[in-house]
Amino acid sequence: MKRKYLITLSLFTIIIITSFTTVVDTKHNGVVVLELFTSQGCSSCPSADDLLGNVSNEFENQNVFALSYHVDYWNYIGWKDPFSQKEFTQKQRSYAQKFRDNQIYTPAVVVNGKEHFVGSNRAKMYAKIKSYQQKLSDYNISLGAMENTSETIKFNYAIDGNITATKARVILAIKERTTHIKRGENANRTLKNHNIVVSETYLTNLEKNGNYSINIPEIVNKNDKLKLFFIVENDSKDIIGASSLDFRK
Repeated sequence: MKRKYLITLSLFTIIIITSFTTVVDTKHNGVVVLELFTSQGCSSCPSADDLLGNVSNEFENQNVFALSYHVDYWNYIGWKDPFSQKEFTQKQRSYAQKFRDNQIYTPAVVVNGKEHFVGSNRAKMYAKIKSYQQKLSDYNISLGAMENTSETIKFNYAIDGNITATKARVILAIKERTTHIKRGENANRTLKNHNIVVSETYLTNLEKNGNYSINIPEIVNKNDKLKLFFIVENDSKDIIGASSLDFRK
C-alpha cells in the first residue's frame, strides 16, 4: 500500500508540474503599441513625428508598433492636414474620457491604450517601450497576406489567446510621406510623417481565425509602401495583442 501511495503521489506531482509548465509556455513577448496624435498644422508636432519614425525603424521586428493618427482640430489655423480625420479626433477624445482628462492636445502618445504623455519626450518614450516590452503577453497574433490589388488588401489572421470580451482593429497606414506645408504654423516647412493611419475598421464579432479584406483609400499613391496593423483590445480599450504586415499598392 505504501509503495502504491508513493507512486500515485509521484504521478500527481508530475501532472501538476506539467500543467504549470504548459501555462508558462503560453506566454509571449511583450507588445508595445504607440499611438501618436499629431497634425501637420501644429508647430510642436514635427519633433514628435520624427521621434515616432526613429522608434519605428529602431524597434522594427521587436513587437513595437508605431501609429500616427492625424487629428482635424488644427485645420482651422490655415493648413488642412490631408491625413486628418474627425474620427481620429473623436478617438483621442475617447481616450481622454478613459483617462479622465478634460482636454486633448498634440503631440500626444498613448501607450497600449493605458496611459499618455507628450509625444516629443524622447526619454519617456524609450522608458515606456522598455517597460512594456518586459511585460509578457497572453496573446500571439499571426498574419498572412492572401492577395492585394490597387484597390483592396486581403489577409488572414490567427489569434492565440482568449478572445472573450475583445475586439480587433484593422488599420492601414502609409509607411512614410513627405509634405511641403504652404500655410499655418509650419508654413514653408517640409515635413516627413511615418506610419500615417489612413483607414481603421473594427471587428466586433471577433473569431480566433479568419480572413478579411480592406479597401485602400484614394489618398494612397501607387508608390506608397503600406503597413497593415491588426490590434486586439479589451472592453477597457487596453491593447492586449498586435501584429503587422507590409504591402505595396
